[in-house]
Amino acid sequence: MATLLGKLDDDPAMLDLNTTRLAGLVSFSDLWQACSAVPFLAKVRLVIVKDLFSSQPDKSFMDQLLARLPQLPESTRLIFIESKALRANHPILKLAQQEKRGYVKLFNRPEGAALEQWIRQQTAQKNGRISPRATHMLAANIGNNLQIIDNELEKLVLYKGPEAEIDERDVALLSPYAAEASIFELVDALGERNGRQAALLLQQKLNEGADPFYLFTMFVRQFRYLIQVKEMADAGSRPPAISQELKMPSFVISKLYQQSQGFGLAQLERIYRHLLDIDVGVKTGRNDMTTALNLLIAGLTLNMEIGD
Repeated sequence: MATLLGKLDDDPAMLDLNTTRLAGLVSFSDLWQACSAVPFLAKVRLVIVKDLFSSQPDKSFMDQLLARLPQLPESTRLIFIESKALRANHPILKLAQQEKRGYVKLFNRPEGAALEQWIRQQTAQKNGRISPRATHMLAANIGNNLQIIDNELEKLVLYKGPEAEIDERDVALLSPYAAEASIFELVDALGERNGRQAALLLQQKLNEGADPFYLFTMFVRQFRYLIQVKEMADAGSRPPAISQELKMPSFVISKLYQQSQGFGLAQLERIYRHLLDIDVGVKTGRNDMTTALNLLIAGLTLNMEIGD
């Protein structure tokens, strides 16, 4: 997008002045008014519309749009951006392919090795350096949500500066997704009744200086999410629908969905009630948080009452 915008006008300030951004289900009159405006002291006017078609405009809107698009002023550049790919026979795609001024481009998000290469390239563009392990850690923890990765890289490069290399310790320190990944690993071990692995992971986080109360908060949040996902999964919902309903990133929901298969709903509810009991016990001085976390893991992995 940045490369395309750079070709439209030599003066970024004037291009910004002549840019209209719209999102979601807009009225046809508002859209066409933006497209019909004459550019001010610039060659072109740019109109960017995000996720219009995924908002499912009605037939009247589509009929007007398809009829008027071929009459788009020469000085207007109209760009539709959709978060999800449109079906191949969508009328707007057909029109764009038929019209001389139309252009369609599908941008697939990179995965695996391509994703790690993208992370290295983005880091270099920000004048930073990143180690292979840190690159893999970001890719594994965040998935191919490029906006989130880019935000994390911005933060990491500012923290390390242009000379030093970003390593996995920096990612663990600054990225909340690294902390989430640790909790995912812990809960995975609990779901598999792998007490040794769960205890090792907990002790590792404590040895790294993690606040027991922060870890407890992460546990509570994780099991609350698991209950929500499990309820929807048991009702027949699949990860994409759950992600949309809970307004959470798809890669997080995919992990939660898979993780929830290791637990029954009643079991998750008992665990959650036990977490609330731990909270009360610690706040009233009946227990300390570190001991409570160790007892929780031991109880779950040994099939004690709270985990049955």
